[in-house]
Amino acid sequence: MDAASRMKEVLGHPPRIEPLAQDELGAREWEVILRLRETIDFPRDAPVSPIFRTLCRHPDFFLTFLEPGIQFFSVSALTERDRELAILRTGWLCGAPFEFGEHVGRARRIGMTSEEIERVTQGSAAAGWDERDAAVLRAVEELHADAMIADATWAVLARHMDERQLIELPILIGHYHLAAFVQNSLRFALNPHNRDGLHAR
Repeated sequence: MDAASRMKEVLGHPPRIEPLAQDELGAREWEVILRLRETIDFPRDAPVSPIFRTLCRHPDFFLTFLEPGIQFFSVSALTERDRELAILRTGWLCGAPFEFGEHVGRARRIGMTSEEIERVTQGSAAAGWDERDAAVLRAVEELHADAMIADATWAVLARHMDERQLIELPILIGHYHLAAFVQNSLRFALNPHNRDGLHAR
């Protein structure tokens, strides 16, 4: 993928739906935003991201959209590394600057290196992955291309994961495809800490 061309395609135009002003957010929306911030250890008094202020124009679906993200960062059975590998590969395959850039920051905070993040863009066949990492990345690739995890990949995952993790992994990958579709289609602007998008490492 040509990251620069994709960034221009997604971000080279104004957002398709304008976000609400922060003072227009209602009590229900604030409740979910604060829950999410507590879950991901984000300052409670920070400005609300344009992505959330846009989704608040449809408050019922805003709550539905955010709930899985809260679960993945609070009661997930997956390891942090499995989670971030899967999200990064999903964001890259979907050409999603917002998602990929945000999760580069998260991946760095759990100890992933710039070299590993670069390797995520090359995929499961790149040299240097161990069996588990490669299987997680390959699961993303197979779901993205064929809407199912192949038997050979599943067999490797099953050697390393319990049943809860095996159930959760395709749910995670599916959710972050959904997030990428929404982010790209509505052309969400990048947050100030995520100016590099698909170029982030």
